[in-house]
Amino acid sequence: MNKTQNLLGVAAIALMLAFGALILQTDALFLRLLLGVGLGYALTRSFLGFAGSVNRAYNGGSTRLMIVLMVMFVVTAIINAGFLYNSDLSQYDLWINPINWGLMIGGLMFGFGMTFSSCCASGVMTDLVTDLPRAGTTLIFFAMGVYLGFPLQSQLPLISETVVSTSSYAGQGVFMPDLFGSGLMGYLGAILLTVVFAAIVVYLAKIYENKRRNSGTFYGIESELEQDKVAQAGKGVVVQPFVLFSKQTYQKLFVTPWSMKAGAAMIVVIFTLMLATTQSGWGASTPFGIWFGKAIMLLGASADSVASFADRPVAMFTSPFLEHQITVQNIGIVFGTLICVLLAGQFTFKCSYSAKQLMLFAMGGLFMGLGTRFANGCNVGALYTPIANLSLSGWIFLVFLVAGGVLGNKAANRT
Repeated sequence: MNKTQNLLGVAAIALMLAFGALILQTDALFLRLLLGVGLGYALTRSFLGFAGSVNRAYNGGSTRLMIVLMVMFVVTAIINAGFLYNSDLSQYDLWINPINWGLMIGGLMFGFGMTFSSCCASGVMTDLVTDLPRAGTTLIFFAMGVYLGFPLQSQLPLISETVVSTSSYAGQGVFMPDLFGSGLMGYLGAILLTVVFAAIVVYLAKIYENKRRNSGTFYGIESELEQDKVAQAGKGVVVQPFVLFSKQTYQKLFVTPWSMKAGAAMIVVIFTLMLATTQSGWGASTPFGIWFGKAIMLLGASADSVASFADRPVAMFTSPFLEHQITVQNIGIVFGTLICVLLAGQFTFKCSYSAKQLMLFAMGGLFMGLGTRFANGCNVGALYTPIANLSLSGWIFLVFLVAGGVLGNKAANRT
């Protein structure tokens, strides 16, 4: 235990609550902060992240994270279907994204970029606490990529127009229940198709991992090995009498890593709360471009010129920073990670990267930022939320995300 860090963790909780209650102007913003805190804590405590689904498989041979994500996607989609069935879809802000060349190009770019930065849009927020030099460099260029991509996103038909759509979202994208008719049969069919897609990914992941094991190129992942040690340590141990104020209880409550399954379960719960309370899903990357535009304004550019280049309303860049709900949610992710590592006594800082490595992080961030504008989202906005919302676009994005990740890892090995 590190009592100093533990106390700072308690202070961070108090600071977060004071920030939400005294600084944020509405209950909706405070709620977004709390949702973000939950996401940041769960991602950090369980070593869970979307970028690792490809990077861990390629570098270590482990597809455990990919399989856990597939289960998480299916469970979230089933819960979402329960909300949407017999509901007025217009009351929900569903992420039924276009299916087009932009989705494919964006998936490739995002997968390529996350290889070099070892994170995604939500991951860069958690990593601001756990690895500031890498995450900070990535975030600056990620934000630049989003801002530079704003005009492309609004002006290029290959990004904004869909080549196929269904009746509920005509001209927008494919809502999978429409493929199977109306009513209950539509949602049952969409859930079954979601399960089939996830099962195919799991099957291919198992084959790939077995191939790596059989060829002697399975190396494992350090965080997963640590989780395995925790699981093994709990077997055959004599249960000690419960003592609330003890080192053992503190370890279990705040230090012992969660399994990825536990982290995924917590994220499903938070996503469900998000849908129930905000009628929307999880997004992360668009605020990065807004932040970059505001930074340009601080350097002397006018709001009109910043908005004109981005082809966005001036109000997008002039509105108060803390009145954007996803910005506040992203801040919550940082708070959640900070609370997690301080309570566990594991906060460290390192700055041992070379100039070449920092340049690669910057490149990764730029590719991811631009990729989000082509694909109309990141790993949460173009992958998780669309799949949860029963949009076909999320599964197509996954295919090209993995392909981009493989290409990125091949390129990284040559640098």
